[in-house]
Amino acid sequence: MTDQVELIWPTTLDDALRASTHRMVHAVTETGGAIGYLAPPDRAETDAWLDSVLAAVRTGDAALALATAEDGSGEVLGCALWRRRAAVASHRHSAELQQVMTHPAARGRGLGRLLVSALIDNARAAGLELLILGVRGNNHGAIALYEALGFREWGRLPSGIAVGDERFDDVKLYRDLGRPAGVAVHGSAATGAGASRRRA
Repeated sequence: MTDQVELIWPTTLDDALRASTHRMVHAVTETGGAIGYLAPPDRAETDAWLDSVLAAVRTGDAALALATAEDGSGEVLGCALWRRRAAVASHRHSAELQQVMTHPAARGRGLGRLLVSALIDNARAAGLELLILGVRGNNHGAIALYEALGFREWGRLPSGIAVGDERFDDVKLYRDLGRPAGVAVHGSAATGAGASRRRA
C-alpha cells in the first residue's frame, strides 16, 4: 500500500499542503493520538508549528517528511520529523524524532515504518550520530515499531506524561546511527573533559 504514497521533504509549504497537514493533525488528536496536543489544534496552531519546523529545516537543524497520496488529491496521510538538539553545542550531533503520525483513515498501510525508516536514513546522511525520541508508555504498538527499526530504551520516567487526570510513563528510546572514524567513545568512564571520580 505504501507504493500509493509519495514522500516529500518540504522547505516551504503552500496553503493546500498546510491545510491538509492541519486536517491530519486535527484528526489524529481528535482520536486520542499522543502527538503533543491535549485538544485538537486550530489552523493557527498548526501553521505556527509548521513555521517553526520549516525555519529549522532551512538552517539544516531539522528535516520534515510528509507522506502524500498519489491519487491526485495530494492529501497528507502522515508526517514525521527530526529536529537537531541544537540548544547546547555538545548535543548537536544528535536529534529528536518528533510528531510521528498517520491519519486515522490511512492506518495499517505501513506509513509509520516508511516515515521513520526514511528519517533514519536522512538523519544519517545529514551527519547525525544519534536519534532519540519519547513515547507514551501505553503506546505499545509504536514502541514495537521503533524497536523493530533499531531503537532501544534508555530511560523511563514513571507518570511523566499528564493527560487530564491520567498519568502515563514517558519512555525514552535511542537509535545509534554511527559516528566518524577517529571519534573516541568514553561512555561513562572517568576520563576526558569534565571527568571526576566517585568518592568513597
